[in-house]
Amino acid sequence: MFRFLFVLFIIIPIIEIALLIQVSDVIGGFATIALVVITAILGAKMVKTQGMGALQNVQAQMAQGQMPAKELFTGICVVIAGVLLLTPGIMTDVFGLLLLTPAIRNKLAAGLASQATVRMSAGMQQGPSPFAGQQHAEREQMERPTTIDGEYERKD
Repeated sequence: MFRFLFVLFIIIPIIEIALLIQVSDVIGGFATIALVVITAILGAKMVKTQGMGALQNVQAQMAQGQMPAKELFTGICVVIAGVLLLTPGIMTDVFGLLLLTPAIRNKLAAGLASQATVRMSAGMQQGPSPFAGQQHAEREQMERPTTIDGEYERKD
């Protein structure tokens, strides 16, 4: 976890600053700032339209009684893309725009789904659960009739 936070808060800003300096050497300082601002504005508009579409799809799937897994993943990707696009920088803008691309999202979802399936199937093959005895005891207790005798008095 510490490594992830280190990369997130130290390494990425250093890379972003280096990229901004290199781009400003090529196209100029004001053009670089304009590029970052324009990508933030366009990204925010794209995030809004795709986010609303994802929300409508989630609501439609839930109204039909289906689990909207793909639509929820799309919504998560759109939110992450929005954060990346609003963060000043070129690398974060590129990653944000990539997350807004449906083809990239579909490949990412397929890769994550294959990993989740492998982990789930590996977990199922490990044998009986350590809670199996507890489940058996609970089942026996539920099968026996339980009578609770008591008195009730209302005090107002």
